[in-house]
Amino acid sequence: MYKILIVEDDRSLCNNIEEGIAKWGFDVVSIESFENVLEEFAKHNPHLVIMDINLPCFDGFYWCRRIRDISKVPIIFLSSRDSNMDIVMAVNMGGDDYVTKPFSMDILLAKIQALFRRTYSYGQDEGQIIECNGAILNINDGTLTYNNTSIELTKNEFKILQLLMRNQGKIVARDRIMRALWESEYFISENTLTVNINRLRKRLEDIELVDFIVTKKSQGYMIP
Repeated sequence: MYKILIVEDDRSLCNNIEEGIAKWGFDVVSIESFENVLEEFAKHNPHLVIMDINLPCFDGFYWCRRIRDISKVPIIFLSSRDSNMDIVMAVNMGGDDYVTKPFSMDILLAKIQALFRRTYSYGQDEGQIIECNGAILNINDGTLTYNNTSIELTKNEFKILQLLMRNQGKIVARDRIMRALWESEYFISENTLTVNINRLRKRLEDIELVDFIVTKKSQGYMIP
C-alpha cells in the first residue's frame, strides 16, 4: 500500500484531502507539527508528498528542498498561489507537479496515480530512508543527515548503521555485525570490529551525534 504524506496547515482542507485519497486505498498521514517537517517525513517514510506553500515556520519551498537533500520521493505542490513565478520556483526546488486551489479531487487523484505509475512501475522505492533520533540514513546513496549536516559513509560505516538503525531499541550482537561486514565472524579479530565502531562514533560526533551508539558489555551494540 502506498503511503501519502500531506503537509497542509488548513486542518479542514487537510481532512477533506485525507478522506478523498483514503477512499482509493492509500495510506494517508498528515503533519501535526510544522517545526520540523523533515523529521516527520523521515519518520513516516512516504511514497509521495502533497505540499502546501504557505506554512508556519518555513514555507513549502524550503521543506521541498530539504526533502530533496535525502530523497527523490514525488512531491506535488498544492497552493492558492498561481503565478508563473511560484510554479517555476516549485519545479526548481524539486517539485514534480503543481495543483492550484481550489481544485478538483479527481484531478489531484489522477496526478497522484500518474506519479505512482512513473515512479514505482519497476518496484523501485527511490526514497528509502531510515530515521532514528533525528538522524536520517539514506539507503540509496549511503549518506547520513543530522541537524542540516550530511556526511558520506564508508561501506562498513553504512552497513553498521543500517543494521543498528533497523533494529533500534534492540541489542545487535557483535557476531551478527561481523557477519554483515565480512560475511563471517571467523578469522576476524574482535578488535577489528571495535576499531570500526570507534571510527564510526568519531564521525558521528563530528556532526554532533554524541552517544548515538551504545555499547552493551559482552553482548553487542544498540541505538536506544
